[in-house]
Amino acid sequence: MAGSTSPLRLGLDVLFAEKSALVRGRRVGLITNPTGVDRELIPTIERLRSAPGIKLAALYGPEHGVRGNAQAGEYVPFYYDEHLQLPVFSLYGQSQKPPPGFLTQIDATMRSYDTQPVGKTAERSMVDAVDVLVFDVQDVGTRVYTYVATMAYAMQAAAEARIPFVVLDRPNPINGVTMEGPVLEYPALSSFVGLYPVPLRHGMTAGELARFFNAKFLAPKVELTVVPMTGWRRSDWFDDTRLPWVVPSPNLPTVEAATVYPGQVLLEGTNISEGRGTTKPFEFFGAPWLDGYVLARELNARGWPGVRFREAWFTPTFSKFHGERCGGCQLHVVDREAFRPVTTTLGVLEVVRAMSGGQFEFHPDYFDHVIGTVSVRRALDAGEPAAPIVAGFERGLAEFSAQREEFLLYPVSG
Repeated sequence: MAGSTSPLRLGLDVLFAEKSALVRGRRVGLITNPTGVDRELIPTIERLRSAPGIKLAALYGPEHGVRGNAQAGEYVPFYYDEHLQLPVFSLYGQSQKPPPGFLTQIDATMRSYDTQPVGKTAERSMVDAVDVLVFDVQDVGTRVYTYVATMAYAMQAAAEARIPFVVLDRPNPINGVTMEGPVLEYPALSSFVGLYPVPLRHGMTAGELARFFNAKFLAPKVELTVVPMTGWRRSDWFDDTRLPWVVPSPNLPTVEAATVYPGQVLLEGTNISEGRGTTKPFEFFGAPWLDGYVLARELNARGWPGVRFREAWFTPTFSKFHGERCGGCQLHVVDREAFRPVTTTLGVLEVVRAMSGGQFEFHPDYFDHVIGTVSVRRALDAGEPAAPIVAGFERGLAEFSAQREEFLLYPVSG
């Protein structure tokens, strides 16, 4: 791995070194999860709690919760954290977007929930309104990952409440250069797995996306400050940064899983297991009606760059085909610079559909929302090969690349 030319400082580090005025003397609401840590694995929560002149008033959790203890899609309730002595509001359960009063009337909001532990009435009355909202969550570089939608909704809420919004920027773990897939059809397919018209693999950081969303889609606009990193190059992958990898969600345990995710997440919109409930989510894929030996042979014969397929058999412990033996493959990325996950997975779908004997199925509405267009599913269902479908993305990617340029914080050449 090449590594950055200078030590990387996260937005969190820059905040405390140079930009603490953004939060000093203010009551802070923090949107975070286990990835909100510095290089020494000290949580953003603890750094804010221990900093003089800063009052951490409330926490807000995205999908999977502030502590990362909820599975994909699992309802996350409000609770009062006994260790932190803070209210923890859910942005994936109670609400996807903080409703009116969620930010400025925390005391009243807390009283509306019956989950507050007995004996915490005094603490309720001590919680003040939030007057700045801070976002510090590691994104994974794929449009459907819901943390970006959480950020956008929270920006909307902050704008409506007329309080500033601060993004502490973090790396795009699968580099900030490569873009893939269709640009989302907006507003027809706007949803929590893709709010705005960006490609499936967007090549941007959370801070850059926040600048883009605020300029193009928010009305009213939020008072936005992105605290950028220093020492990050767009060509860097996460392991180039020498930062510790903290699991961003239960089914992305490794950088390797994040690498294949922009393509393999499409399997969620089909009756093929994407490997949830195994030790290699998104790297394993298959179904009870697939023969892993035959599938691996067929896929490797295609010669897609940067990837090899190995026959695999697995029995998911939850999610699709729970308790059933599945035949399939594991993706082994042998050259991540050459590997194109979206191209590869669409090719996999072409092959699986052809060899399934009619057993392969799309979940049409969900697949269309995940990929961001109706045209791909229709083309594959009509028997069109994946290669021309992928070629059809190029015009949209070129237009988006030009559109995003003014919002980038890190040089494209780096």
